[in-house]
Amino acid sequence: MTDLVNLINDLLWGSILVYLLVGVGVYFTIRLGFIQVRHFFHMFKVLKNSRKADKAGISSFQALCTSLAARVGTGNMAGVAVALTMGGPGAIFWMWVTAMVGMSTSFAESALAQLYKTKDKDGNYRGGPAYYMEKGLGMRWMGVLFSIFLMIAFGLVFNAVQANSITNAMTTAFGVQPLYTGLVIVLLSAFVIFGGIRKIARTAELIVPLMALVYLAIAIFILLSHLDKLPAVFSLIIKSAFGFQEAAAGGIGYMVAQAMINGVKRGLFSNEAGMGSAPNAAASATPYPPHPASQGYVQMLGVFIDTIVICSATVAIILMSGEYVPHGEITGIELTQLALNSQVGAWGGIFIAFAIFFFAFTSIIANYSYAETNLIFLEHNNKKGLAIFRIVFLCMVMFGALATVPTVWALADMSMGLMAIVNLAAVLLLSGVAVKLAKDYNQQLKQGKLPTFNVEDYPELQSQLEEGIWDNKSKSSD
Repeated sequence: MTDLVNLINDLLWGSILVYLLVGVGVYFTIRLGFIQVRHFFHMFKVLKNSRKADKAGISSFQALCTSLAARVGTGNMAGVAVALTMGGPGAIFWMWVTAMVGMSTSFAESALAQLYKTKDKDGNYRGGPAYYMEKGLGMRWMGVLFSIFLMIAFGLVFNAVQANSITNAMTTAFGVQPLYTGLVIVLLSAFVIFGGIRKIARTAELIVPLMALVYLAIAIFILLSHLDKLPAVFSLIIKSAFGFQEAAAGGIGYMVAQAMINGVKRGLFSNEAGMGSAPNAAASATPYPPHPASQGYVQMLGVFIDTIVICSATVAIILMSGEYVPHGEITGIELTQLALNSQVGAWGGIFIAFAIFFFAFTSIIANYSYAETNLIFLEHNNKKGLAIFRIVFLCMVMFGALATVPTVWALADMSMGLMAIVNLAAVLLLSGVAVKLAKDYNQQLKQGKLPTFNVEDYPELQSQLEEGIWDNKSKSSD
């Protein structure tokens, strides 16, 4: 079983997904007219009014924080260190490339999720890839497949991975027994997830910005303290990305391939662009401006913050510390803790433990919200099924806190890879709609109007959209 799963993962991550993710990102970058570059500053303008919401949705800022809660976790601290040790410094360049082209993919999938969203029995917005597969493509079977893959990866196994990272960090920093840490995580998770999507959004809104700002402040302090090393670090990353560093030793092709594979893989793990996870948060928002494309801009910013900003902060901490050893035995969160300790003293490892706790905890609750949305898609608001899933979810969190089973993690990698392939196929099939939304939004923007979605301008889509969702959107939100 383990050999089969590893074989599938090698095939998925070693070839198919590397080319597919980058290829789709380049495709949307071209079709959307390099939207991530042309409208870079507009992402921040949209965020200015992101606190607006109506009674059916969370605010755009809460949707951004929820998606960042899922994105910003062990991947930003441990994953970057793994990419460095396995793929060399060149992997970081390919992480950046994946993020930049992935921003356009994120725009497309999030705008589509917002367009095809529905309301659940409690009157809350729900949506995501499963919903645009069913409504936009008329392929419910595809949505069911996607939902199953997402629930395995995000709803169950990745939460065990996050819980495991928390317990390891707490044991290393304070000697706390995993059982006690696990019980605390389970109790906190239960308190939040039983409060529904709004409590999850409010929790993410409080914790994520604060922790991200503190982490960035420490990275900037280290950067300013070692400004003289900055040119050498950039040079090392670029040279390693294209094999110049290894030219004298031979084996350029292999090293470049390793850098690319590890960079793309860790980039996707971290920013999730094209995977189909963040659109579940995007669909829950009340958009402002009241147009599906506005959520595309918000989630594009999420990819930028996650990889270009927060992952780069970890890169600075590690590469400027002198602790990095190519293909060394020390990797993951241990390398990040060691690097920070060498820069700021013993409290660095303690800070990383707390940072991992909060980043990973918010990832757990955000991942749950994604799984809940897809369970509702499968079961149509079955309250009993939801209660059972919550219990299984909490059991998996406890399991992750107490044990590590590599086969389980490999299954999560496989589910995530298959989930990404299904989502990318759907986004490509709906690319015409995504491009049309972007053009409509930007034409209104050029005319000095507040971009507002008018369903009557899209007669070909009217039968696909849920009635009442996009009526009277010209009215200002509460």
